[in-house]
Amino acid sequence: MTLAPTAPAQTPTAEEARASTAARPAPGRTGRIVGWLLVIVLLVGIALLSMRFIVTSPDLGGTLNPQSPSPSGAKALAELVRDRGVDVEVTDSRAAAASALRPDTTLVLTDPYTLTDKAVNTLLERADRVVLLTSSARMLRLLDLGEDAPLEAGSVDAQCDLPEFADVGDIRAERMFTPSADADGCFRAESGAAAVLRSTEGGRTVTLVEGARLFSNDALAEDGNAALGLALLAQTERVVWYQPSLSDSDISSDQKSLGSLTPEWVTPAILMLLVAGLAAIWWRGRRFGPLVAESLPVTVRASETMQGRARLTAKAADAGHAGDSIRTGTVIRLSARLALGPRASIKEVADAASDRLGVPRTSLYDLLGGPAPQNDHELIDLARRLAELEAAVENTVHIERNRP
Repeated sequence: MTLAPTAPAQTPTAEEARASTAARPAPGRTGRIVGWLLVIVLLVGIALLSMRFIVTSPDLGGTLNPQSPSPSGAKALAELVRDRGVDVEVTDSRAAAASALRPDTTLVLTDPYTLTDKAVNTLLERADRVVLLTSSARMLRLLDLGEDAPLEAGSVDAQCDLPEFADVGDIRAERMFTPSADADGCFRAESGAAAVLRSTEGGRTVTLVEGARLFSNDALAEDGNAALGLALLAQTERVVWYQPSLSDSDISSDQKSLGSLTPEWVTPAILMLLVAGLAAIWWRGRRFGPLVAESLPVTVRASETMQGRARLTAKAADAGHAGDSIRTGTVIRLSARLALGPRASIKEVADAASDRLGVPRTSLYDLLGGPAPQNDHELIDLARRLAELEAAVENTVHIERNRP
């Protein structure tokens, strides 16, 4: 059998090799491009998220919000009042709340922190019956209902002549008050402090209770909380529940923004610097190639390192640092000569040298661990004495080795 001759392998020409190399993508370039794209996408995402936080106002109506099913909301209480046949209207506009008030209507609100005192008085004057479900020192002062009192542990019952509280039972108050001369207090403690304040003036009835937890969805079923809520809100045919909001605030702010305090050219300059920075990153960053391992051309000897450090110390005129270095070297060499470990302390080396030479230990303590020299003269004297100590220990070691 005759085998067909194999065609010789063709060697690519130089032009073909250069063409194939040019067609092959540069190593790592694709990864760098993907990395820059990820960085740009991340920056854009952070910018969009920041703009969302800036533009979107915070939701401040979560506490005792009659439309919120969260643990701190009051949707359960609102639905319980509706089950009693009471029409509950929720609004975040004080103008709408004022227009919805009628003779047989209860105005319910939490602390109106977004309104000024004038706006609060204007709103309350339109209502014949007002129930404040949260308290504040400002509302106590504005309505002249009383002042804060120390909170006492335990449950309290009505202990007042108001008929709607007769069947409420016990509650665990969150805050107690001392009623003013024109206000009545219900659910009193032994000290006389009350959890519910009631004031009737000019045909208007105002009731205040700290119910941030009492009337929340999470705690409404505890004790007599639900009964107290019905006693406050289910006494009329209609309830207007006003929720304070920042969009309905009449508090004017004179604070100026940072943009209004800076010149007009600052913002364009910042944008130009940002664009220039991104261009510089692209200009220089795209030229970064893969890391190349390169061996050192020379090996630095220990003697050269020692001489370099010595020149730096001499140039700095740091006698203290030089003295510490000389002492450290002496201690290391003495510990080796005296058969001590490499971690031997100055005290151990001094004790061993004292036993070997028969000299006082205190003098060796001062020599090996005393204060640092302050000038060149003290440094030279220290180096001389340390050299004499090493020579003396070396002589004793040689004598002992030569002894028969």
